[in-house]
Amino acid sequence: MSEHTFATRVSRWYERNARDLPWRVPGVGAWAILVSEVMLQQTPVVRVLPAYEAWLARWPTPAALAADPPAEAIRMWGRLGYPRRAMRLHDCAVAIVERHGGEVPDRLEQLLALPGVGTYTARAVAAFAYGQRHPVVDTNVRRVVSRAVAGEPDAGPATRPADLVATEELLPAEPAEAALASAAFMELGAVVCTARSPRCAVCPVESICAWRASGQAAPAGPTRRPQRYAGTDRQVRGLLLAVLRESSGPVPRQRLDQVWTDDVQRSRALAGLVTDGLVEPAGGETFRLAGDGPAIPAPALDA
Repeated sequence: MSEHTFATRVSRWYERNARDLPWRVPGVGAWAILVSEVMLQQTPVVRVLPAYEAWLARWPTPAALAADPPAEAIRMWGRLGYPRRAMRLHDCAVAIVERHGGEVPDRLEQLLALPGVGTYTARAVAAFAYGQRHPVVDTNVRRVVSRAVAGEPDAGPATRPADLVATEELLPAEPAEAALASAAFMELGAVVCTARSPRCAVCPVESICAWRASGQAAPAGPTRRPQRYAGTDRQVRGLLLAVLRESSGPVPRQRLDQVWTDDVQRSRALAGLVTDGLVEPAGGETFRLAGDGPAIPAPALDA
């Protein structure tokens, strides 16, 4: 397969069919792209859109977010899920202000050094905000490359170094074209080359797809077992955070005890929130969101 032909076909398709999303608007800025990439991790676009717009309306720059306590980031995150991402964004904003004068850095190694920024997010910001040539590999891209190039129906659950190499080999040499291709590969996997119901008839690389040529069927079941939510510590943590987010001050433990009847599980969930830095003791038997007041030594969290 010609790498140039593959990238060109997908890029031209993307230019005609890409979804109209606010973080794709030309000139949107690196901070907005960083926010979008963090929010989109494990969260559907439809849920991210209102949260993204509200977040940037309140904190249009890293400096604006860094000036507020982390508690406000947790409150603003609401029910988007995986709230530690709010803390990571706040930590990133502080680091960007302290290390880079309030500007999101454009060098990959500096992006990777930001708190909570990993291989995918750093490369996504470098490519989509700064037009650089980097392999931006998420689940959707791995699936596209696995099928079209390797002829395999599924890429597996985790990104490997080989996935970065395989994707980079498909990118055009010119940085701006490579950045466009990276966005196009991702979009193709999200809306056409989907896990269970690929729409091969409208795929721009259907005629050169190794998996299509092999005649293999898509896997019948999910690649990973869906995570159960009801009754888990994640659910209890969410209920506890909901009470704390809605409070303007410390919340008595007695009030938190009302959200879940299992004392052991509830205490474990609360302890986990404290350990993760999302919640902190506020004196006596009260708790608050992180950074919502002066530091107080933590009491024991026994049930």
